[in-house]
Amino acid sequence: MTDQIIIQKRPPKSPAAAGILSGFFPGAGQLYNGEPTKALLFFIIFAGTISMMPYGPQPFVPLVFAAFYFYQIIDAVQTAKAINQKALLQNEPVPLATPATAAVAEPAPRSGSVFWGIILMALGVIFLLSNFEIIDYDRIFDFWPLIVIIIGLKMIADYFTKKKA
Repeated sequence: MTDQIIIQKRPPKSPAAAGILSGFFPGAGQLYNGEPTKALLFFIIFAGTISMMPYGPQPFVPLVFAAFYFYQIIDAVQTAKAINQKALLQNEPVPLATPATAAVAEPAPRSGSVFWGIILMALGVIFLLSNFEIIDYDRIFDFWPLIVIIIGLKMIADYFTKKKA
């Protein structure tokens, strides 16, 4: 009788390494996960919040900085876990498709949303106008609760659209 040796493949990405890299340098965990565009965006946001600290209202900008700092670490860890899960699912044997099952296959559902892209573009326009002194930073920070309201409305809209489907 021969013993079978089971060799388990190592996951492609380490969530711990992604989190630690992001903790040392914002965007490094995203770069480790193979997302250079997101890494560049996170670095720009990091640098922007650092440069805004002396000009913005004191409790707001440091809180935004802290929230972003922890968000990008969590994002790097979650992305690494998703990459590992996808690699695990790709290694499982898939039954062969017959003409009968191929016709029944459903298209992949849409994922993602343009909401966050629109929010980032709007914030970029507002900060750009403020840099050219068309609008004042103090005036911008008076309206920061609108961001929370818009995000809440987006979450309610997502809830009702998912409930329909």
